[in-house]
Amino acid sequence: MLRLFTALPVPFDVAETLARRQTGLPGAKWRTPEQLHVTLAFFGEVDERRADDLAAELARIPPGAFDIGLKGVGAFGDAQRSHTLWAGVEPGERLTVLAGRCRAAAERAGVRMEPRVYRPHLTLAYLKTQTNPDRIGAWITGHNLLHSPPIRVDRFGLYSSVLSDGGSHYELEREYPL
Repeated sequence: MLRLFTALPVPFDVAETLARRQTGLPGAKWRTPEQLHVTLAFFGEVDERRADDLAAELARIPPGAFDIGLKGVGAFGDAQRSHTLWAGVEPGERLTVLAGRCRAAAERAGVRMEPRVYRPHLTLAYLKTQTNPDRIGAWITGHNLLHSPPIRVDRFGLYSSVLSDGGSHYELEREYPL
């Protein structure tokens, strides 16, 4: 079984710029430049036969490069605590369509997915349980003016994810030009 997702890679210069913001919050486990991406669809555990079918279906997605932009930061969590810091991705029709096409490719390949509303973002850090909520709020306030120039999207990838005590390791399985 492979744990799979599709995502947009983050160019090195963008990752470098984000790395300068990834400081000043005790309890944050910052994502490395290699781990930064914008998820299009998370497929979960997929057997190898279906993974091959999924890869073939993703290859059928019509090309068409477009731009995205990063805007603002925030946190995911619940009433008790925040668990993830993210950089926002400005919503755009082309991005939403591409994410929908990835989900449709999964359906055609027989991959069952959890129903989720697509909220484009770039995960910056996972937060330890004991991370001080006031410090999280201060970090968000201090970085919420994040606004990137347009970032050209000319490809997306099918990635596998291996979970370990040291965090997730992502491997590019296939790349698809747009």
